[in-house]
Amino acid sequence: MKNGSEQVMDTRLDNRETGRLGEEIATAFLTARGYRILERNFRCKGGEVDIVARAPGSGCLVFAEVKARRGVQFGLPQQAVTPFKQRQLSKAALTWLAQNRQQGRDARFDVVAVLLSPDGNHRVEQIENAFELAY
Repeated sequence: MKNGSEQVMDTRLDNRETGRLGEEIATAFLTARGYRILERNFRCKGGEVDIVARAPGSGCLVFAEVKARRGVQFGLPQQAVTPFKQRQLSKAALTWLAQNRQQGRDARFDVVAVLLSPDGNHRVEQIENAFELAY
């Protein structure tokens, strides 16, 4: 029998693994659609961006937030991109743009929602221009 702290630890590890798997699937999804991945898991004081990519054709920079879930009992993955999370992503994106001297580039925020399935038939949805710069 597990005590409460072991259950919390198992849940955190499971959530971390869900996130890692979701990011791998999202990266493969974007790459298959012609996106060029520039950076993954960019972290700074203001927040984190899961994927920074260049869109095919237009060359627009895409700051993608990946949300993965193993089920919908807590809602769809994209519903977890709250206004607070949008502000964190915005701060991180502005930092990335400044550090890479890309402030004048066209850019957008996408959400890549991944619904994991035990049989490997994961559902992936890319929501382009999911939100505007928020800070």
